[in-house]
Amino acid sequence: MAATAPKETRSTCPYCGVGCGVIIESQGSQITGVRGDPEHPANFGRLCSKGSTLALSASAPVTLHQRLRQPVLDGQAVGWDQAVGAAADRLAAITSADGPDAIGLYLSGQLLTEDYYVFNKLAKGLLGTNNVDTNSRLCMSSAVAGYKATLGADAPPCSYEDLDHAGTVFIAGSNMAWAHPVLFRRLEDAKRAKPEQKWIVVDPRRTETAESADLHLQILPGTDVALFHGLLHLMLWEGLTDATYIAAHTTGFNALRDRVRNFHPKEVARLCGITETDLVQAARWFGQGPTLSLYCQGLNQSHAGTAKNAALINLHLATAHIGKPGAGPFSLTGQPNAMGGREVGGLANLLSAHRDMGNAQHRAEVAALWGVPQVPSTPGKTAVEMFEAAADGQIKALWIVCTNPAQSLPHQATVRRALERAEFVIVQEAFAHTETTPYADLLLPASSWGEKEGTVTNSERRISRVRSAVPAPGQARHDWDIAVAVARRLEQHLRPGQPTLFPYVDAQAVWNEHRQSTAGRDLDITGLDWNKLDTLGPQQWPMPAGAAKGKGRLYADGRYPTADGRAVFFDAPYVPVAEPRDARFPFSLNTGRLRDQWHGMSRTGTVGRLFGHAPEPAVELHPQDMARLKLADGDLVRLRSRRGSLVLAARRSQAVAPAQAFVAMHWGDQFLGGSGTGEAGDAPMRGVNSLTMDRFCPQSKQPELKHAAVTIEAAALPWRFLAAAWVPEMQVAEVRRQLQALMPRFGFASLVPFSAPRRGMQDPKPGRRDHDRTTPGIENSEGLLFRAAAEADKASGAPAAAVIEAMHAVEEALSLLSSDPTLLRYADPARGQRRTLRLLRDEAGDVRLQAFALAGDAAAERWVQALLQRAEPVQTLATQLLRPGAAPTTPRAPRTQVCNCFDVDEASITACLSQATGNDAQRLAHLQTTLKCGTQCGSCLPSLRRLALVNHALA
Repeated sequence: MAATAPKETRSTCPYCGVGCGVIIESQGSQITGVRGDPEHPANFGRLCSKGSTLALSASAPVTLHQRLRQPVLDGQAVGWDQAVGAAADRLAAITSADGPDAIGLYLSGQLLTEDYYVFNKLAKGLLGTNNVDTNSRLCMSSAVAGYKATLGADAPPCSYEDLDHAGTVFIAGSNMAWAHPVLFRRLEDAKRAKPEQKWIVVDPRRTETAESADLHLQILPGTDVALFHGLLHLMLWEGLTDATYIAAHTTGFNALRDRVRNFHPKEVARLCGITETDLVQAARWFGQGPTLSLYCQGLNQSHAGTAKNAALINLHLATAHIGKPGAGPFSLTGQPNAMGGREVGGLANLLSAHRDMGNAQHRAEVAALWGVPQVPSTPGKTAVEMFEAAADGQIKALWIVCTNPAQSLPHQATVRRALERAEFVIVQEAFAHTETTPYADLLLPASSWGEKEGTVTNSERRISRVRSAVPAPGQARHDWDIAVAVARRLEQHLRPGQPTLFPYVDAQAVWNEHRQSTAGRDLDITGLDWNKLDTLGPQQWPMPAGAAKGKGRLYADGRYPTADGRAVFFDAPYVPVAEPRDARFPFSLNTGRLRDQWHGMSRTGTVGRLFGHAPEPAVELHPQDMARLKLADGDLVRLRSRRGSLVLAARRSQAVAPAQAFVAMHWGDQFLGGSGTGEAGDAPMRGVNSLTMDRFCPQSKQPELKHAAVTIEAAALPWRFLAAAWVPEMQVAEVRRQLQALMPRFGFASLVPFSAPRRGMQDPKPGRRDHDRTTPGIENSEGLLFRAAAEADKASGAPAAAVIEAMHAVEEALSLLSSDPTLLRYADPARGQRRTLRLLRDEAGDVRLQAFALAGDAAAERWVQALLQRAEPVQTLATQLLRPGAAPTTPRAPRTQVCNCFDVDEASITACLSQATGNDAQRLAHLQTTLKCGTQCGSCLPSLRRLALVNHALA
């Protein structure tokens, strides 16, 4: 049979809200590569490290062994008819017994607009409950509330092209360099073209974004409103506000003016922990403008999130920096389609096309569109409320779609109790083994990126097509299609004999109904259709009937979608964080993103290459705090909040201020675990969100995920264990599951993948597998690293027998317990000391390390781990490898990857810079020419600039 011809499919990246266009390369049913779409106006061909490795997350090993491929009911594989019937029967029975509000639907900002629309209609139109919310509640709801409270609608007024025109760029609560890297590349381009452009970054951490700024306001956590009020105070004092604009186009200014009168520079500087000089400079640059604000979770994830967003928008209204090129408040969307979900009313307090649930006319319009007598008027439970209600027994059924609440929601003890107590839990998911899937009574396999058809809307209101390149694996179906199937079966219970409310045959039919619902609304897209999206390309809304293209910039005429056409100043007091530091909990914990990871890592966690930059879970602490606590890099510490505890390795960092700590939001119990003590039967740790709090903003209901008060102390877990191995790629998923099951049996445990150096790759193809390299002995393999610690007997240093048993189970999973002659062993059971090594001789006669386990004395872990991960010959090191305490004459350290695309580490960069001359820009150019780092996705450019600067200073 002839091979299927390769094909290319234009689609959209499934990660952040930048909305990059991609071109998917495929052959038959297999995605073989991905590259940026040079014609897409969001990215013009650029992709970040995550987007450029998308094909690796759709490889055959992942699709075969980590995807959910068939429905599973009560632990047994079933067909779709039985699965849909069970879902409808149980939901109908609960509705009959307890009412529709006993059901909660929890959706995702990664769903397509069409998926969202059908679920929204199913809940509010068919079941009759508004208990449908989304993980966008954790991400963007404060931004929505801020826009609506001031400008009258959930409509970001700016476009990406405003980056090119801004005089001042004010970045607040966003590490763009990592969270929205392609947009940051465009901002860097703008700065090069316009060197006089000023960047102000507001962030408690000195992130890579902050390092690039002209002015970094390193405020104390939670003091944003005080800062913004202080800036307005100074702008008024220095005549930088626009009285004419305020009088003609706004209301409510007098009350706000009276409030900020008391926010004197000296007091604001004290509250925020910054200098008066920097505060004054920021006010002048902002006031002079044109100023573009870019902001994200640092403002949103707060119990004062709406006030923070609105207080920043106040500055734009007061200075008239809105509706003009290079000016306006621009919320950066966290997820790929959080905007699209809001467009169709996919939140517990919204209805289709930005209609308000509390508006009787809006409810009547939606009911008429859907063909139902009415839609419920009472706002539903939002994300945190929904799981609290399930934990309390009020909500009996949870339908969770394309999201992972057992990792991402705050206060995990409550979330797990909800999942355990609910009578019926449906989890509709593409990946089989997330933290949430074990709680499911019914698992429904869904299609994923590269397989779906529909639309998404990015941060600048731009609608893009998502297209299918390959069929979904196994029996997986599209999310909207699953919802339609369940809805039609439910109709037999709830409205028998009536025409279906869900006549859709494809995604286009769903989108057409959504388009109809927008007529006359602020997001009117009646001038857009499926064919125009294909011929004209991605378009911004609004695009009403008769429009040739979408509208790029809003409010140029000074009219706003409010009752009187005026924007509203938001008068709010400054309130501190919900949980201030105190003597018992003296550290402020901040959470945020890593450069190369996404959310709970169900997708990025399948790609070993993406762990090169931040290879293992850690808590970042200031060097002063490390010294005060007598900690060295890598020492284990226990973080404890009022809700839970977590053990992590400490890492020294100048990015965090004293008395503060940073832990990446991604680490759940797929990668991080243990019991905390090592005692059998103890409750396992539940990732970083076992520490975070569920206190939320009263307007937006978005929780304060960004801050919690914690205490930090050295963890008394002296016995250490480290095991790593190259595992055949078709076995990686099963070995990971075996190791994950063992993690709770240690006091602390972490499990992460890794990849080998991609030697000789001068032009890496983004879609090629990590094992496609020239290193002998590890072809078709992926790396796994298991790290653990436990309590130990004070006299002998040995751990409990149960821990030793768990250690042996880890070794067995990594093929280190067999009688294979390639294994070398050393053991001292009485002291808990053990070394096991598996070696392989390649065709050239070189001996390479294939796997190892070090127990008790782990002092050699860095250089042994480096030998394994670098896949270097070890025949001259046999004695040192086996003997505790030994080390080679010139030990190698594990690689610190900087450039993902070309796999360039920090040591190589430092060596290259030692040969470079000239200024910082010339040294950076030398790096890019010599090593090619920073020339593909550009995500590493801020790190390269910092290294060039540091090495220049040292020279």
